[in-house]
Amino acid sequence: MPCFNHCRFRFFAKVVCGMLLWAGLPWNTVSVAESNKIPLKESAKTPVDFTQEVQPLLAKHCYSCHGPDVQEGGLRLDQSELAFRKLESEATAVVPNHPDQSELIARITSKDDSLQMPPEGERLKPEQIQVLRNWIQQGAEWKKHWAFQPPERKSPPETNQSQWVKNPIDAFILAGLEAKGLTPAPPADRVALIRRVYFDLTGLPPAPEEVDQFVNDSSPDAYEKLVDRLLASPRYGERWARHWLDLVRYADTNSFERDGDKPNAWRFRDYVIRFFNEDKPYSQFIKEQLAGDELDQVTNDTIIATGYYRLGLWDDEPADPLLSYYNELDDIVSTTSQVFLGLTLNCARCHEHKIDPVPHEDYYRFMAFFHGLNSYGTRGDQLSFNQTDITTPELAAKYAEYDQQKSELKKKMHAIEEAAIKKMPGVDQRRSETRERGKLLKEKLAEYLEPEQSQTYQGLKEELKQLEAERKKLPPRKAALSVRRSQKEPRETFVLLRGNPHVRGDKVEPGFPELFGNTQAKIPAPGKNQQTSGRRRVLAEWIADGDNMLTSRVIVNRIWQHHFGRGIVQSPNNFGQLGVPPTHPELLDWLALEFVKGGQRFKAFHKLILMSNTYQMSSRYSEQAAAVDPANDLFWRYNMRRLSAEEVRDSILAVNGRLNLKMYGPGFYPLISQEVLQGQSQPGKGWGHSSEEERARRSVYIFVKRSLVTPLLFNFDFADTDSSCAVRFVTTQPAQALGMINGQFANRQAELFAERLIEEAGTEYPRFVTRAIRLAYGRTPHTGEVDDGVQLIKRLMEKHSLKEKQALDYFCLTILNRNEFVYLD
Repeated sequence: MPCFNHCRFRFFAKVVCGMLLWAGLPWNTVSVAESNKIPLKESAKTPVDFTQEVQPLLAKHCYSCHGPDVQEGGLRLDQSELAFRKLESEATAVVPNHPDQSELIARITSKDDSLQMPPEGERLKPEQIQVLRNWIQQGAEWKKHWAFQPPERKSPPETNQSQWVKNPIDAFILAGLEAKGLTPAPPADRVALIRRVYFDLTGLPPAPEEVDQFVNDSSPDAYEKLVDRLLASPRYGERWARHWLDLVRYADTNSFERDGDKPNAWRFRDYVIRFFNEDKPYSQFIKEQLAGDELDQVTNDTIIATGYYRLGLWDDEPADPLLSYYNELDDIVSTTSQVFLGLTLNCARCHEHKIDPVPHEDYYRFMAFFHGLNSYGTRGDQLSFNQTDITTPELAAKYAEYDQQKSELKKKMHAIEEAAIKKMPGVDQRRSETRERGKLLKEKLAEYLEPEQSQTYQGLKEELKQLEAERKKLPPRKAALSVRRSQKEPRETFVLLRGNPHVRGDKVEPGFPELFGNTQAKIPAPGKNQQTSGRRRVLAEWIADGDNMLTSRVIVNRIWQHHFGRGIVQSPNNFGQLGVPPTHPELLDWLALEFVKGGQRFKAFHKLILMSNTYQMSSRYSEQAAAVDPANDLFWRYNMRRLSAEEVRDSILAVNGRLNLKMYGPGFYPLISQEVLQGQSQPGKGWGHSSEEERARRSVYIFVKRSLVTPLLFNFDFADTDSSCAVRFVTTQPAQALGMINGQFANRQAELFAERLIEEAGTEYPRFVTRAIRLAYGRTPHTGEVDDGVQLIKRLMEKHSLKEKQALDYFCLTILNRNEFVYLD
């Protein structure tokens, strides 16, 4: 099975970018003398960073034709020992310290269209060529990829503007700015700052009264107190849980044609919310999800956490059941390696990884950790392997007592029934052995019972009826989507040739990727009373170990991403050689080591970031800085961001006063128009009806149906639930405006917003407009803004003949549709 991403990359690399080096003609076609016609610039004094400057060039432009899979012209450039050796033509692609003797430079600088590299598409830019020249001139040092080396702690750098440095984060950022002659943006104003931190930590806007309290608090620790209060809020867990749910492809259904429900999936969502609010160590979070049923102390929470394995797609009617099972395992390997380690191990399913040093066998050694798991279910049994009873011992004991009493009553009744059946004709006796037994007893039992037997039987029926009535008063049993019946003796694991489960290769044992050095996994023999193999626990403990060179880097990068709009590594699920190199590698390592030092707890780490001046900068634009760093890679200002889909919906409910803050429990169903429901293969199937009160809950509690995502969330770029979603798209497209202006939800909520304003401010238009602005944007109105709002309300009534309430409703709709409502400075 081909790796789609790799194939797409190869196509792009060949057609758009071409090859960096020529292949197919003898290497000596372009002479070194020709290359010498192009003047060689003096080597830069600053050493070229191979991992950040050279390797990305080679990976992007070379590897598709001169990498692990293809070596056109006999050249391979993904390994140093192969890049430096002589070719059949006696030429050498890279000659350390001698760019004038390196065929690589000759080819990329050739003026001959038939010989130049790349042979088609866009040529390398002069500055890119100079990077390669300087690298070779400096000795062509070939370093190991940055992410495949342990984090190195370096002291925060010295800076000229030391007074700006509030904590070490600022020192790393400021040093980068000063090196480019830039200065950080001024601090954000207090209204912008409180809105920023409220949305970042809780996903909700601050009330006007909370804004005023912060703005008017002149104490030096006012901001720190605000941060502490928000981190202690239960709303924090609801906000940050959603980030994790994106990563682990959370949904309440299975996808495919029927898109059936995943029973009790919501318990996993609630578990994640509780985890963030309780601020447990990240290492524990890892272990509970990957091996919650194999830990020393197995609790309901650790069982629920293993629902992680059951969140992916599941085909309830596969054409090839064996292939379907391995697709489930591939989803687990892909999600686990990308989410926790930032590695695309799934690219080695069918062949050796095309870019990273991950051999074909590594994929299957990693898969072997999970080979004790059964499939999510079968067509005839969709519960046995994914539902675990988590009823409390006290309640379970009551149910057991009921079951015993019921069994005893049934036995007594059965004995009386059998005595009567023996008196019946042979045809009826045979009928009693079939599905017709119940019907037979209903029709004929009474006539074959003696009076005393009949009286006893009726008494037993009454006791059973009373017992069942008492049972109905008990709380229902609880079950969790989880791993159940994991095998104590896992299946054997083989390398699958081309990823085909029907074509086995060599047998492999569980092991870690080679790039970590030691691949051996020591799996203790299962104890007598142990119900699983323990393999997943070994993997979980290895990933959660503070010394794992990738785990802490990956998670701190994700936290940074959600505070600044993008990570230090902008490919958060891919720290490999095709990922985007870190803009601040030393800062990333410092943060990773600091996270481990702090016990791997999120809240303290949030506070470290939020208390920095880097986070508290304004989004003010600078032409000078933009000319040097247009993408703001150096963080010279805070990037303005649009609210997420959930934040848009929740903010509307918050400002109109209807937000229901009820936590936990099964998901609710927002209203969806019949037109949208008609798009299903079976219109409306699987979409329930919730009360208006339930529909006002936070968006994190919406029932996520893979084939029917709530339109408002979909329009504002809700996460793709089919696989791990590390970064959501942020689009601007017509459906957003159409939904917010014409949509039933937006219009109804605008009406409720107007009702709140009338209740709080009356229909005195200036007060009405002022309160609307304060609730929606947190700030006081700008000069003339109230007058403009009043004039709009009057025009709607006078020019368009609207009644007063309609005009107020439409004014509120305009308030919700302004950019300021959905964007943060």
